[in-house]
Amino acid sequence: MLLTRRRLIAISAVLATAPAIAHASAATRFWTGQALGARASIRITHPEAETIVSRVMAEIDRLENILSLYRANSALCRLNRDGHLQDPPFELLECLSLADAVHLASGGRFDPTVQPLWTLWAQSAANGTRPGPADVDRVRGNVGWGKVKLDAAAITLHPGMALTLNGIGQGYVADRVAAMLEAEGLTDILIDTGEFRALGGQPGGGGWPVRLESGQRLPLRQRAVATSAPLGTTFDQAARDGHILDPLTGMPAPANWRSVSVSAPSAAIADALATAACLMPDAGSIVAMNARFDGVRLEAASV
Repeated sequence: MLLTRRRLIAISAVLATAPAIAHASAATRFWTGQALGARASIRITHPEAETIVSRVMAEIDRLENILSLYRANSALCRLNRDGHLQDPPFELLECLSLADAVHLASGGRFDPTVQPLWTLWAQSAANGTRPGPADVDRVRGNVGWGKVKLDAAAITLHPGMALTLNGIGQGYVADRVAAMLEAEGLTDILIDTGEFRALGGQPGGGGWPVRLESGQRLPLRQRAVATSAPLGTTFDQAARDGHILDPLTGMPAPANWRSVSVSAPSAAIADALATAACLMPDAGSIVAMNARFDGVRLEAASV
C-alpha cells in the first residue's frame, strides 16, 4: 500500500559572478537523506560546497520542525494534536496563507483540512477495506477551511480537525531553499522536491530540460513546475483509490486526468494548483483557476 509521496531534492549550483573560477576550484558534494517523510538528496558544485550543503540541510531540518507530519513535535503536529497553536511560526502562517489563496481560487477544492479524510482512507486500506458512505460523511464533518481561525497570534481548529500540507509543503520547502541560496548570490540552480524550482537556467546556458509526466520536455528557467497525478499514489493495492481527496465529497479525485502540470514563479503555488487541478472537470476550469495568479501556466493535462 502506497501511503507517502516520493520526493527528491536535487540542487546543482555554480557561482553566477565567477563561473570560470568556480569551475577551476569547485568541490562536488552529494548528500542523501530524508525530508518531509521522503528520500531527499542535494548535489552541489561550488568551492564552498560542504558549507553550503550544511546550511541547506539545517534549513530543511528547521522547516521540518515546523511543517512535517512525520515529526511528532513539529508545529503542525502540535497544532493537530492540541487544536490550538499560540504564536505560530512565520513559515507555517505563510504556507497556510498561500493555501488560503489557492482554496479561494479553486472554489474550495484545495483544502488543507482534508487530513481526517486522508487518515480514514489510509486506515481503511490498511484493514483491506474502503470506508463506507456513513463513515465518509461523518469524517467530512471535520473538514472545512472556513472553520480554521488563522492569524499571527494563534491558529485554532475545531475539535476533530487536522491539517495537512501535502500538495503545497514540498513546493514551499523548495521555495525557501531557493530563496536562501539566491540570497547568497547563487544562480543556475535546479531544485527538485517532486516539484521543480529553477533559479536561472543551466550553467552552460538554456533552461533546465525538465521532463513532465506527460512525456513533454519543458525548458525551465527562473520558474517552478509541479505535476500531480490522481493515481500517482494510491491507498489500495488495486490502485483504484488515489491520494488526492475531494473535500466536497470526501472521495478520491475522479479519473478526469492522468496527470496535470502547472508552472508558476513559486513552487508552492504550482504545487497547490496542480493538486487542485486534478479535481477540476475540464481544462477551461484549470485555466480559469490559474488566471487568479500572476505568471501561472497550464503546461500539460493528460487524460
